[in-house]
Amino acid sequence: MANVELDAEFLALPLDAVRSAVLDRARALGCEHAEARIERIRSQVVSLRDGRLETSADDLELGVGLRVVHEGSFGFAATVELDADAAAALADQAVATARATAPAVGERVELADEPSHGGAVWTSSYDLDPAGVPTAEKVALLEEWSGRLLGSPGVDHVTAYVLAVVEDKHYADLSGTVTTQRRVRVHPVVEATAVDAEAGGFETMRSLAPPAGRGWEYLLGEGWDWDGELARMPGYLAEKVHAPSVAPGAYDLVIDPTNLWLTIHESIGHATELDRAMGYEAAYAGTSFATFDKLGTLAYGSEVMNVTGDRTVDHGLATVAYDDEGVEAQSFDLIRDGVLVGYQLDRRIARLMGLGRSNGCAFADSPGHTPIQRMANVSLRPAPGDGPSTEELISSVDDGFYVVGDKSWSIDMQRYNFQFTGQRFFRIEKGKLAGQVRDLAYQSRTTEFWGAMQAVGGESTYRLGGAFNCGKGQPGQVAPVSHGCPAALFRGINVLNTREESGR
Repeated sequence: MANVELDAEFLALPLDAVRSAVLDRARALGCEHAEARIERIRSQVVSLRDGRLETSADDLELGVGLRVVHEGSFGFAATVELDADAAAALADQAVATARATAPAVGERVELADEPSHGGAVWTSSYDLDPAGVPTAEKVALLEEWSGRLLGSPGVDHVTAYVLAVVEDKHYADLSGTVTTQRRVRVHPVVEATAVDAEAGGFETMRSLAPPAGRGWEYLLGEGWDWDGELARMPGYLAEKVHAPSVAPGAYDLVIDPTNLWLTIHESIGHATELDRAMGYEAAYAGTSFATFDKLGTLAYGSEVMNVTGDRTVDHGLATVAYDDEGVEAQSFDLIRDGVLVGYQLDRRIARLMGLGRSNGCAFADSPGHTPIQRMANVSLRPAPGDGPSTEELISSVDDGFYVVGDKSWSIDMQRYNFQFTGQRFFRIEKGKLAGQVRDLAYQSRTTEFWGAMQAVGGESTYRLGGAFNCGKGQPGQVAPVSHGCPAALFRGINVLNTREESGR
């Protein structure tokens, strides 16, 4: 990738003056810890319906957030004013909040140690800043994509859109860490619809390209074969329209990374957030069956299951150099040989549970929000070396399905009982693909599902999936996160017919 520099307009902001004023005042007020974030977040969306512009938005958020620990209690304050006086006033506000909430705190807030990293700069891996691409150019590309699909037989409607976020962040804390980081991410999507006017129904086929920590070059073919994808979509949609409805039962499944990433997100990613496992999210997003007393003993899955949390992988949506508590990005084990061996941590939870250093999982989605524990890039590791290809996994199935692409999903509040659907499902008969079926969902319990994973594909099958909008916290925050995985083979998974389940 090109050596992309930090944005000159962001660097021209009074970063040093604001940072110094707020931290000097926090130090004078006796804060045990203080961290300031000056952030500029630009979010853009362009959306077309049937080749015509439907929505275009370009939002800019700029502000300063300060979190302190004062007399064993957290305090937070934020402002959109970027000057030294307003910044210094934040410290007084944050300390006042800490004092007000102290009586309700059950235990004293202490943070895991983290060394000072001095001054550091970092940018994510991208070539073309999507915020600098003219709207007309974006619309023209989506129009051209839409036209290709609308010109194909059987395609009645097309939706095409792209979301892009450029995040500039200047962080400093009382330990002396000062970081400036730029993170760029894009999410292009194309969906074709076929309408059955007589039956009153419809079918859809969506592109499989995941959101990625890349720039506009992603839409021009770097990192994804858009020409190939757009050429294949009408044929897959036409076949889906005429495909038979699935017969429910127990089947072997080969699940493609374009689908399996979401199952990882919901049944592993959220379940191994230690704040959730300790009950801190119970009132809003639920808890986790993978409670702390099971660390080191819980059989999460089969012996071929190895899962890492990673803040360092190229093009990952959760990839950074330092998190929002000044912790250096790391890669760490969550599940090893099928056994739960770790959790995702921020500094408070790491210290509270005696786990040593944080693994860098604190993030705030806005300068106006306080950092909370958020998900790293949680990924299922492939078989080492020349592991099996997707075709080899399929060849080992006598009676089953190959599942491709994500769609709807459901999981309980403990991340245990779930079901997932997909974009397309291919019947496997005696090791060969035998056409699509419709209306398929797979249903299981987390440990039963991952325990039924007999084989994972090799490195050639490994892909990053992910989402821009993982939700958590009160007030709610969204965070981008990627999940890498290979194709994988599961034995004897319960398959539902969604049409029958819905009573249609």
